[in-house]
Amino acid sequence: MLYIKRNAEGEIVMLSKEPSPECNDTINEDSPEVFAFLAEQTGQSAQFIASDLAFVRVVEDMLEVLLEKGLLSFTDLPAAAQKKVMERKSLRSKNDINLLGDEDELI
Repeated sequence: MLYIKRNAEGEIVMLSKEPSPECNDTINEDSPEVFAFLAEQTGQSAQFIASDLAFVRVVEDMLEVLLEKGLLSFTDLPAAAQKKVMERKSLRSKNDINLLGDEDELI
């Protein structure tokens, strides 16, 4: 969940990970509005940003499989990568998000 500020036309003008007096409305992080806002801010297409986020999910799942099969040891990863992996695992468990399943589209 992200926090946003909208202008009079209802467009997102500010985005935050934390609530603030300015950003007190909430929106799902995978909302097309968020992608459009980020695309405008970064000069990239919303489709490209959405593709990057989906690909990150694929890489996370591949890493998890490699770790589970013992093909890669967690301690083989640099400390910064270990920290990021643990943060993502924590987020997934808090939000009850599992590995990609058969019902998920991989296009």
